[in-house]
Amino acid sequence: MERRGAPVTAYTKIDDKKIRIKSSIYEPDFVIVMDQSLIKAVNVVAGLKDGGKVLVNTTKPPGELGFEPDITIYAVDATGIAINNRLGSKAAPIVNSAILGGFVKMSGIVSLDSLIESVKKNVPVKQEENAQAARDAYEGVV
Repeated sequence: MERRGAPVTAYTKIDDKKIRIKSSIYEPDFVIVMDQSLIKAVNVVAGLKDGGKVLVNTTKPPGELGFEPDITIYAVDATGIAINNRLGSKAAPIVNSAILGGFVKMSGIVSLDSLIESVKKNVPVKQEENAQAARDAYEGVV
């Protein structure tokens, strides 16, 4: 879910088994911050489990983002990657595939090959560009 211009919280549950619980997530294992400006506006790590990880779409190194030292932070320039792969426009880049590539690297939950296969199968347009954005972000995570 996305709404440009206002902070939005969305949840995804990932499991090998069917997920039957339909509640919100109050203690996430991972947090993805699509816009680094949210870090100052919202407590993006509220409830983050011990050992949890955060991925931020930013050009800054993780140490410059202002998080507590005990939180594991990853950074990837998903916006730049989307622009370089002509996904959306410079004013409104579409960063979804790049963020997924970064998430795969950060989490280790699924393989990059599995993500690329899924992107090529499910993304309605620019499959190759989206797959490349995922690869670029996977390689670009700091």
